[in-house]
Amino acid sequence: MPSSDRRPIRRIAITTGGGDAPGLNAVICAVTRAALQRGWDCIGIRDGYDGLLRPERYPQGGCLALGLERVEGIAAQGGTLLGSTNKGDPFAYPSVQADGRVALLDRSQDLLDALRREGIDALVAVGGDGSLAIAHRLAQRGLQVVGVPKTIDNDLDRTVTTFGFDTAVAFASECIDRLHTTAASHHRVLVVEVMGRYAGWIALHAGLAGGAHAILLPELPFDLAPVAELIARRDAQGLAYSIVVVAEGAFPRDGERALCAPAEAGHAERLGGMGEQVAQALARLTGKDARAVVLGHLLRGGSPTAFDRVAALRFGAAAVRALEAGQGGVMVALDGSDVRPVPLAEVAGRMKAVPLDGDTLATARDLGVCLGE
Repeated sequence: MPSSDRRPIRRIAITTGGGDAPGLNAVICAVTRAALQRGWDCIGIRDGYDGLLRPERYPQGGCLALGLERVEGIAAQGGTLLGSTNKGDPFAYPSVQADGRVALLDRSQDLLDALRREGIDALVAVGGDGSLAIAHRLAQRGLQVVGVPKTIDNDLDRTVTTFGFDTAVAFASECIDRLHTTAASHHRVLVVEVMGRYAGWIALHAGLAGGAHAILLPELPFDLAPVAELIARRDAQGLAYSIVVVAEGAFPRDGERALCAPAEAGHAERLGGMGEQVAQALARLTGKDARAVVLGHLLRGGSPTAFDRVAALRFGAAAVRALEAGQGGVMVALDGSDVRPVPLAEVAGRMKAVPLDGDTLATARDLGVCLGE
């Protein structure tokens, strides 16, 4: 929120945390250029907050000076110039002890001290739910922070969309388009697993855009019997192939999410394998050849779409405007057609799931797409 007692800004920092997403470099570009327009210096912190909390790991320095020459042309590039990590929460920072155990330490004060030593007046934190929850806690400690919503999963509350989502959906849709021809040629069932731990936005939108015949979401625990019945009806109609899209976090009504790695210190459990489970089950239920295709991290890579580039540039510029206005503890969000600041308190710890009464799910049902209901 605005504060009249904040000192004038001379130098800001930007950090990119959590899983990478197409458009991160566009945000870095926009923040840098907008800051320079105001006569501010801008630096980037490497690998989330590791550049300040573990500077010994960076022979060339844990922070990167950002000028026009650094950000020239990067808006079209995937990934992040600064690097990222999803194990760098300064409030629960992993530290290997003498006995080999990993302990989680509160190093938030170390981070605030390091920012002060670097002469940082304000921070732009780019990330998803975890990164923005950290930003909210730093704001509560007195740091002027503005968050930027990043996640391919589109599961952040209070914003119409997050950058990275459109690119992920576009790529997944293209993959599904390609799979139609090979599935039809061999009369197979192809199960496409996409990212989406607890929200099925990618699966739903890519499945609809790619003409999938069944879509399984984390929001709707599924029964495979209706999916098998749909496949049998298609066979009877002479349509001897089917495409099923599964979010990695989808799970059967009488089962659990598929894990490929348990939770560990400083890191959440890793999901994966539901696509293969669904393929094997459908092969048993239908007698057809069923194969699984996992898109996984392919959804995170590559050049952002024009929509994501523009969204990221708008978010980055809006973050600098918010800092200039004296705001902190906010996230810039797409509200209708405009980007506006919303309190981080209304974002941190909340998730935007696919609404079960929304028109996109209604569209899927109207098109005859099976949702495993």
